[in-house]
Amino acid sequence: MNEEKQAAMNLLKTARGQLDGIVKMIEDDRYCVDISKQILSAMALLKKANIDILDQHIRHCVRTAILEGEEQGDQKIDEIINIIEKYMK
Repeated sequence: MNEEKQAAMNLLKTARGQLDGIVKMIEDDRYCVDISKQILSAMALLKKANIDILDQHIRHCVRTAILEGEEQGDQKIDEIINIIEKYMK
């Protein structure tokens, strides 16, 4: 596993730990604002991991597809645009 993937993996593992903590906070009937802050923190980690994964995809898979041919490159670009559209909602 390369360095970029490992970094994304670490972010996801941290987010998973935060989610477990959030579940425990709810079970313990903790203060709602504190729970909300932890949810926002987990969401930020997931967004960062997603950006890292997409960055790597663009720099490797998309670049290779563009160099290999117009149709493959166009397909990869369409995939990225679809992801960006979902991200913007």
